[in-house]
Amino acid sequence: MHWYLTMLGAARAGLVSVGINPAFQGPEVDYCLKKVKVKAVIMPETFKTQNFYEIIKSICPELPHSVDGRINSANLPHLKHVIIDTPNRLKGALSFDDLLGLGNSDEREAIAQLQRYVMPDSGCNIQFTSGTTGKPKAALLSHYNFVNNGTHIGNRNQLDSNSRICVQVPLFHVYGVVITVMAAMTHGSTLVLPAAGFSPADSLKAIVDEKCTVIHGTPTMYVDLIKKQRELKLPLKTAKMAVTGGAPCSPQLFLDIKEVLGLDHVRTVYGLTETTAVIFQSRPGDNNERILNTVGHLQDHVEVKVVDAEGHIVQFGQPGELYVRGYATMLEYYDDPEKTKETMGNDKWLKTGDQFILEADGYGRIVGRLKEMIIRGGENIFPKEVEDFLNSHSKIIEAHVIGVPDERLGEECCAFVRLQDGVESITHEELKEFARGKIAHFKVPRFVIPIDQFPRTASGKIQKFKLAETYKQMQKEKA
Repeated sequence: MHWYLTMLGAARAGLVSVGINPAFQGPEVDYCLKKVKVKAVIMPETFKTQNFYEIIKSICPELPHSVDGRINSANLPHLKHVIIDTPNRLKGALSFDDLLGLGNSDEREAIAQLQRYVMPDSGCNIQFTSGTTGKPKAALLSHYNFVNNGTHIGNRNQLDSNSRICVQVPLFHVYGVVITVMAAMTHGSTLVLPAAGFSPADSLKAIVDEKCTVIHGTPTMYVDLIKKQRELKLPLKTAKMAVTGGAPCSPQLFLDIKEVLGLDHVRTVYGLTETTAVIFQSRPGDNNERILNTVGHLQDHVEVKVVDAEGHIVQFGQPGELYVRGYATMLEYYDDPEKTKETMGNDKWLKTGDQFILEADGYGRIVGRLKEMIIRGGENIFPKEVEDFLNSHSKIIEAHVIGVPDERLGEECCAFVRLQDGVESITHEELKEFARGKIAHFKVPRFVIPIDQFPRTASGKIQKFKLAETYKQMQKEKA
């Protein structure tokens, strides 16, 4: 379930769709609508605890007073229509039935004439980046991006008309619209949506009832799916393959997905919103070492390089920042030339911000996000390495690591952990003993904080800035 927004772009550009996180509140929706100058909003009336009509009304008070569904808003000057899927008559809003009758024949003919100007490289979709570090940016993707990336993803995942995909991921994110929808459309595969929002029990039931052969989900979703399957022990006889992406997946979780769900294959995809979706992806026949320790092989028709801090290409097997160039890179950050220039130069190389290792055989490994690197007493620590280690501990379901201020060392490691049912705590000393002979002592988190649920974006990424806020608040309360 998601907001589905449409925006009339620049002259002769046609219609561009924009997906917005259904968990967003008024100020966040206000930011998105203004950022990309949305002209029409299509949405359900409610979802879970959200009342979307009331949210829009809070930022567009003129809505209930609009005549014939035409809005004239001081706060949102570009917004002209709100269309709601509901049997209720809501003041100022149009229903789906109203939408079908909107506009006269001349207006419809004018819209039809625009089609001749829609080119493969025209913008077709705006994706807001996940917002793990602050306000999301609006990446403009083209028809060419969508169709080709979907095609290559489906090829690599060996999709065909017999494939039945259990869709657990949101449809406003590239995992949903490209890795899932576009890959399925280009290969004639069936999509099965178990519920309006992610529900492990509904997913497992759908796999059984609809005979799903493929499962799509983020690492977090698989953590919850595995936990539920251990409870229910359903016969997932038709499921053969799981695809994970949206965030890094630990080796232990890969093993659990395959074993607990009883699958033949687990495959990974890696990419960014700014690269449409996928840049690296598992190949059919990859061995366990490649599945567990890499993000797959470089996709077809894409260039990558790994560079040092001065921009010089490093040797294969050496870490540096991953750059990407090719058909899949975004057109721009919408109406934001400064941010676009920061990310993508005139040479069209797109900076990913990921510390990465590229091997000579075309496989790659994420070391971590450059911005998340912890510098403890002069030692560089990448949280992903520590997280993968912690996730192998029998008491821990899921772990995420941040750097926190330390007067002596500059920064210290702090781990937030979800513990197994029945486990109440885990100490620094326990982890120190567990780490003996496995990882360097300075990588063992000094602080270990149990947490029931992690703050996440709807695409499953951890909002580490919120973990930092939690730690800061805890320190204030101690003082």
